[in-house]
Amino acid sequence: MAERLGRDLADRGVVITSGLARGIDSCAHKGALSSPTGATIGVLGCGIDAVYPKENKKIFGEIEQRGAIISEFPMGTSPAPQNFPIRNRIIPGMWLGVVVVEGTECSGSLITVRLAMEFGREVFGVPGNVTQPSSFGPNQLIKQGAKLVTGWEDVVEELPTPVRAELLPVETASAEERAALVQQDLAPTERPLYKLLSLDESRHVDELVELSGLTSSEVLAALFDLELKGVVRQLPGKQFLKVLL
Repeated sequence: MAERLGRDLADRGVVITSGLARGIDSCAHKGALSSPTGATIGVLGCGIDAVYPKENKKIFGEIEQRGAIISEFPMGTSPAPQNFPIRNRIIPGMWLGVVVVEGTECSGSLITVRLAMEFGREVFGVPGNVTQPSSFGPNQLIKQGAKLVTGWEDVVEELPTPVRAELLPVETASAEERAALVQQDLAPTERPLYKLLSLDESRHVDELVELSGLTSSEVLAALFDLELKGVVRQLPGKQFLKVLL
């Protein structure tokens, strides 16, 4: 799940930031790197000259080409256990939000979450099997109000509007496409009336009764509903026009 979220979010322009540790961190980085345009940042609890854990050597090299590896610790600093909680405050400071995929009751990921909340960042949780200790963290966070995540959409929809707009550019539809979409949502009595109307030439209600084959009460009721939907406008003298969509 961490790898899938990393890839799917990176595909849409989100930079994945994690601690380059064994497990969930590595999976998130791998997912971002599997995206053709994905970028990712690794924040270390040691000097940038120390590859830790050793099995992440290949990922290190890829991140150097597709993102950044950063650390506040000087060169030559070993990956001592006390460094990682210190490192954890930097990661949420860089994020728009933190997604917790797994974490035990005493997991370091919960330290990161606490810091993220202090920084006013969004918190997300991937629900897990309640019998598994590793699912305690995300399940507990969801109970406390974190956003439940089953896919990348759940993350993106909580991001600030300017960021969301940049990640999900709106495709502009033509007037014909918009009109076709409107017609799909119209009631059976509304559809023929909508087709009879135009943008530049109004029609009188009596003409619409005659051309549609509907009763006057059906036409008036349908036109009223079309006005409420914002697709038809009434002019003085019971004349009606389509609204430009």
